[in-house]
Amino acid sequence: MTTTAARPWENKRTDETRQVEDVLRKAGFEKVDAYRYNSASIRVRVIDRRFEGLSHEKRDAMVEPYLRQLPERTQADIISLFTFAPSELEQSAKSLREYFLNAEFEDPSPSML
Repeated sequence: MTTTAARPWENKRTDETRQVEDVLRKAGFEKVDAYRYNSASIRVRVIDRRFEGLSHEKRDAMVEPYLRQLPERTQADIISLFTFAPSELEQSAKSLREYFLNAEFEDPSPSML
């Protein structure tokens, strides 16, 4: 029997962050993860092949209209929005920037709050 340990961020998911994931998945984004980092912030990661070759500003512009569908309090707490093309997360293609951003999402450093 194989057991798979949950990734550290998965224990930080809440009903609120699941709502964020649902809204973005219904909008057609391929992979969406969200968790509450601390009492004042939510982190969101969106991975979609449509981001390939786009600037971070254009990627954010694709996601933000859907985030506006969320309650204002939830919107205000989304402090980190990470947008990646799948190729950017492949081991051989990772830039240092994408590597560190994704690593921080996957294994959050301790919060000061």
